[in-house]
Formats: sequence, structure tokens, C-alpha cells
Amino acid sequence: MAPARPPVPTMQELIRRRTRQGFVGRAAERAAFRAGLDLPIEDERRRFLFHVHGDAGIGKTFLVRELEQIAREHGALTAYVDDGAGSVPEAMAVIADRFAREGRRFKELERLLTAHRERRYEAELAALTAAEPEEEAGDGPPAPSAASTAAARATLVALGLLPVVGPFAGAVDPDGLARGADRLWTGTVSRLRGQEDARLLLDPDRVLTPVLLDELAAVAAEVSWIVLLFDTYERTGPFLDPWLHDLVTGDRHGALPGNVVLVTAGRRPFDTARWGGLADFVADLPLRPFTETETRGLLAARGVLDEPVVDEVLRLTGGLPVLVSTLAEARPRDLDDLADAGDPSATAVERFLKWESDPVHRAAALACALPRWLDADVFRAAVAEPDADGAAGDSGGAPDALLAWLRALPFVTDRGDRIVYHDVVRAPMVRLQRLRSPRTWTERHRRLAAAFAGRRAATEAEAGLTEDGLWGIERWREARLAETYHLLCAGERGALPGALHDAVGACGEGEPVARRWAETLARAGRDADDAEPARWGEDLLAALARGGVHDALGALLLRAGLDARHQALAHALRGRTLHRDGANERAVTEFDRALALDPELVTAYTGRAVARAHTGDHSAAVADLDRADALAPDDATTLTLRGDYHRLLGNLSAAIADLDRAVALAPARRVPWASRGAARHAQGRLDEALVDLDRALELDGTYVWALVRRARVRRSRGEHERQLADLHHAVALEPDTAWVRCERGDALRVAGRDAEALADYDRAIERDELYASAYASRGVSLMKLGRHAEALLDLDRAVALAPEYTWALRHRVALHLELGDPVRALADAERALELRPDDSWAEELHGRATEAAARPGGAG
Repeated sequence: MAPARPPVPTMQELIRRRTRQGFVGRAAERAAFRAGLDLPIEDERRRFLFHVHGDAGIGKTFLVRELEQIAREHGALTAYVDDGAGSVPEAMAVIADRFAREGRRFKELERLLTAHRERRYEAELAALTAAEPEEEAGDGPPAPSAASTAAARATLVALGLLPVVGPFAGAVDPDGLARGADRLWTGTVSRLRGQEDARLLLDPDRVLTPVLLDELAAVAAEVSWIVLLFDTYERTGPFLDPWLHDLVTGDRHGALPGNVVLVTAGRRPFDTARWGGLADFVADLPLRPFTETETRGLLAARGVLDEPVVDEVLRLTGGLPVLVSTLAEARPRDLDDLADAGDPSATAVERFLKWESDPVHRAAALACALPRWLDADVFRAAVAEPDADGAAGDSGGAPDALLAWLRALPFVTDRGDRIVYHDVVRAPMVRLQRLRSPRTWTERHRRLAAAFAGRRAATEAEAGLTEDGLWGIERWREARLAETYHLLCAGERGALPGALHDAVGACGEGEPVARRWAETLARAGRDADDAEPARWGEDLLAALARGGVHDALGALLLRAGLDARHQALAHALRGRTLHRDGANERAVTEFDRALALDPELVTAYTGRAVARAHTGDHSAAVADLDRADALAPDDATTLTLRGDYHRLLGNLSAAIADLDRAVALAPARRVPWASRGAARHAQGRLDEALVDLDRALELDGTYVWALVRRARVRRSRGEHERQLADLHHAVALEPDTAWVRCERGDALRVAGRDAEALADYDRAIERDELYASAYASRGVSLMKLGRHAEALLDLDRAVALAPEYTWALRHRVALHLELGDPVRALADAERALELRPDDSWAEELHGRATEAAARPGGAG
């Protein structure tokens, strides 16, 4: 006999095999599902429900089909349900049909489903009869009563005549049918064959679900797993989700076998309000765009290996699987082939708007993708259509209703004050509009730029500030940033130079704001397919990653063609950055360059003053602040800084004069009060100093500098407990700040609590290994505790770090005398006397050391 021929595979099986061979990515999701099937049913690590979610085109259906195949490989019986099912009975019918194809007939369920369909058909006939208009005398048919309307609505919903999902959802007019509500009931009931028929028609879930569970229990004893997969859950979830939750947690329908696994897939995350109590039993599988590695893998599987082609696919698709697959299937060999393959954006957009047929809604969804964020005002500007003269007109439809619809879209995030499209969805929508109609693209972006310009101008009028001051107002920056983006997308002349000038100002607000500006340049370049802003954005992002704001400003100075004013500002901002990094000499150089370009740039004088003060040149700092005050009188910041530097120079009257003016100009700012408190303390005006510092702390109870200064005033007043209370508070606020730890350590040491003080000194030195004062203070506490060798090491370290630190020299003299080393004591005493010739303690120490060295044997 001839050998039997192997069975011919079905077309569906051939498609499944070929599709699986090309499956790329989602390794973590597949592994999590496979691991669950490898665990025993009783294992506490097992999850019985897997929820896949993500935007359209992200590959949910592809993954669900892969999970179904994995389940089959584990011997599972599977059923796949999508939005072809419009109700729970229809979903059960799909499950029964899938299992029947595998030789597992659910005979009783099938019988009842057939009966349900028949009763439903008969009810529909009754409904159609009831809906026919009657000939009545008078001007027209009488309007239905409110009761009839409500009854008709309830009846139609109960009978399933108002579909929940699908293209005809809501298509039936219940108000029209309400005129025949009574005949609807009469016609329906007349066709029923008893109580079972009535229950099957009016409450099919309650009748059919126990039968389904009985059938599943019978099959569950014969197979390893039963896996039910529910796709397009954003459509079917409204009726399936409560039903599935009831199956899992309730018992009114019967028991669900323990080897049943549920898989759901939709655009939205799981409903935590419903399923939150079962978090330990649910596996959440959020899908995101393919990584570069996954995209390259899929392209390689299709034979797409040319690097320029791969790079272009990466750029065009953003890793969105539906776009990557669309281009990969064309198997482009070079960039010309890729161009011939066409743009895949239309495919993605159709997927996103799959269930929306209203042209007004579709147009609004596309138009609102152009701005990077929307509120009600931006929405109106986005959806307005230009009239024949180019002015914006009504787009059609009620704006409030359109906006409410837009907020509910699954790919839109509603943040309360604004809504934002998911980037994966927005990118192809933007690209499609640019390619479809360049003229409309330009007009819409110009209109949006004008809307944001109006918002910016309103903020400027309200604030009444110069541009330098406006950069500190977030809503002004947001409007300016959005205006810049739309001007760049519209290709307006001068948009890029203006954006680069603004990038200098953005750098002045710190790295996060500068990064947003750079990202906006890059995004505008990509969205408009304009290489120059895209390159600038990427270059600035690279500079920020490499060296922060300093390097970004360097790139702008080198290549942006800035005018003299913006060059000066860029140098001044670089100086400020260098100062914050502790490079004060280099900072002074940058401020010098700024003032050479713009001798009246006040911020450069102020910045140079601060940098000079940190090099110890307080006199030069005061001179810079004199110039700043002459150019911009009555600036509270300038006066506060100059008052502080006068205080440090010992010019206490001048300090108080400046700080009085600063307090009068800015009574709600904490710094002038605290600085004046420190100056009054230096004058010995303890009560007034305490009042000022109390006021500073009333304005900001977390102001650590003021707490430490108030502690010093309390020390001068002999209020040692209150002094320590302030320092304890300061340490609680900033436990890792070295000088605060050292201040408290000093207070504890003076109070004789040297063991406690050591802990603070240790922490201070741990945070700052070059902190000379902490070493000196710890050395003194160690000396008092009799740990002389350790004390000497610390005092040596303090003097090495600060050779003119006379307080450390003084205590090292005492320690040398304690250790019987008068020669070294004398050397330190002579150095201290040289540094402080007018101090009585220096003379006293020198005398003691001289006397000890003169004794026979040099003994102290």
C-alpha cells in the first residue's frame, strides 16, 4: 500500500505559522505568560488574568494571538473573542463555537443560545411592529409620554435592541419606538413560551452563565488549561468586564474551574476600582513602542538590513509596531524602495480612529494632534477652519461636545487643566497632515502660534516686567515655548534665530527648562521634517548631557550667530553656572566677557560680585554692586548682597543702611530680614537681631541659614537650650549639610557634651573632607576626651588645609604643651602671634610656650 499522505494544512494554519515565524519582541510579556502556565494550579505565584493594554497600533492583537499559540503549546483549550461579540451571550456563543471546532461541544449551552437567538428575533419583529406609525386624526401623531419613553428605552436595552458596540450602536431611535411601547410589550409577550423563555430573553446572562460554567468544568477535567482571550476590550469591556469579575469572584452562577486563564487586551489599563482587590492575581502587561533592538530584529527577520534604510524606518515609525510591520513587509532594499513603499502614517491613523465614522470627529482628532497640548482655548484655535479670507471660522459641531468627546479618547491623557496626546499616536497624525496638505499644515500652525502669542502677550501685560523678569514666570515660558514650536513648524522666517535667542534665556532658568527648549527644537524639526532645527535640538540636548547649561551656552555662543546682547547674556549665564560649580575664578572671566559686550548688563555685575566675594575679594564685590545699583536702583537683591558684603568687611553702618532699604523694598522676602539680623548681631544689638531673625523664620520656617544665625544670637544672649533647639531643628532640615552639623557640634562641645559633638563632626567631615573648621573642632573635643594622638592628627589636618587658621593654631599650642613638646608649641605660638599681633591670647600663648621651652629638659 502507498504510504498515507500527511493531512493538508488549512489556509488559516499556514497563515498562523508564517506569522509566528516573524514574531519579534515582547519577550518579557511572553515569558510572563509562559511562566504562569508552567506553574502548578495551586502555586501562589500564578496569575489567572493577564491584561494587555496600549494604544492602537502597539501590537496588542498580535501579542494576544501569540499568547494563544503559547497556550496551545501547553495543551490548553483556547477561545478568542473580539468586538464581533456585542453582548455576553454573543461572547459565550463565540466560546462555544471555538471549542466545538476542537471537538468539545457545549451542547446544552448551544441549545439555549439557539433558543435565545430565536426569542430575540421574535422580540425584534415585535419591536418593528410596535415602531410602525399609526394613522391618527389631528395635526400629527401624539408625542409619547415620559413613562412610555422610559419604558421603551428600558425594554430595548433589556432585549438587546440597542447594541452596546459595533457600527450600529445607538442607531435605533427609542423615542420613535416609544409611541408603540405598549404594543411592543404585548407583541413580545405573545410570542414567549413560558417563564424560561421570558428569563432567557430578559435576563440571558443569568440563564446562560451557569450552563457555561458547567460545560467548562466538564472540559477542565480533561485538559491542562482553558484559556479565554478577549481582544478589543475597550469595546467589549463595558459588558464583559463586570461579567468576568462576577465569574471570578462571585458564586451565584457557579464555580469557575481553577485551570481557567483569562487574557484581556484593550487600550486602557485595568479598572482598579473593580479589580484592585485582586491585584495579586492579575498580571498587568502594558505595551510600549518597540525598542531599537526589537525594531532592528523585526526588520532583519524580513531581510531589511541596509543601515540607511533601518535608520530611516526607526525615524519614521518611532517604534510603533504597526508602522514597523507595514514598512518591513515591503522589504525595502534602499531608500528609494522605502519611498516607493509609501508613508505608513495613514495606516496608523486609520487604526487609531478605527471606530469613528463621524467626519467632524475625525477631523477634530487630527487637527488637535498639531498642538503638543490643549486646553479649551487651544482646542478652539485648533479645530477652527479658515474662511475664504483666511480668518478662522467655526469648524462645525458644538465645541464643548467635541472637546468632551476628545477628552474621552483612549489615546488622550486628561490632566485636568490640559489634555495631551500619546506620542505614539500623535506622531503619525502630525506626519499625515503635513504630507497630505502642506498649505493647510502651515495655516493651522500659524493660527496656533497666534493663539499662544496672544496668551503670552496677556501674561506680559499682567506682569508688567521686562523680558528678563518674564523668564521666571512659568505660564509665560509655556506660551512662548508653544508659540516657538508652531512658528518653527510653519516655517516662518526668523523662527529659528528667535528660538536660539530664547534658548539662551531658557538656560538661565536651569537645566530642566533648557532641556525642554532643546526638545522642542528637536521635535519641531522632526514634525516639520526640517533638518536645521532638528539638528540644533539634538546638539543642545547632547551638550546638556555632556556639560549641562555651561556647554549648551557654549554651543550657542559658537554657532548660533547671537547678537551682542544675547552673547553677553550667554557669557553671564556661563559665569553663574561656573560659580555654582565652585569655579569662581573662571566665573569672573566669563562675567568680564559679558561686560565687555554689554557694559550695562546688570546681571553680569551682580554675578561677578558674588563670584568675587567667594574668592574673598569683598571690596571688589561691593564695587560691582555699586555699579549695579547705579544702573538699576532700588533692587532688593543688589542691596541685600551689598549689605552682606559690607557686614563681612566690618562696615556695619553701611551694611545696615543697605539692608534697611532691602527690607523696605521686599518685606515679604526672607533674606533681607535674616541678613539684617546677622548685621545687628555683629553690632551687639541682640534684641533687634532676634526680632529680624524671628521675622525671617516666620516667612520661612525651613530657612536653615536663619536658624543657625538665630542660634548664634541665642548663644550671645546666654540662651543655650534655645540655641541647641534651633540647631537641632536645622540639622533635622538639612542632616547632610556639613556646616550645619559643625555648628551644632560646636554648641555641644561648648556645653561639655564632647562625645555627642564628635558624631556631628564625623558627619560634617564625611560630607566635606576639606572642611578645616570641622577638623579643628573635632580635634579640640578629642583633646578634651583625652584622645591626644587623634586630636593632634585633626589639628594638623586643619592647619594644613588653612595655614592661617589661628584658632586651630591656638589649640594645637595647648595640645603640644599637654604632650610635653614646647618646641613645637613655641613654633605655633610664634605663627599665631605673627597673624594676630594685637590679640592678648596670642601673646599669652607665646609667653607660656617660651617659658616651657626655657625649662631644663624642655619639659612642659
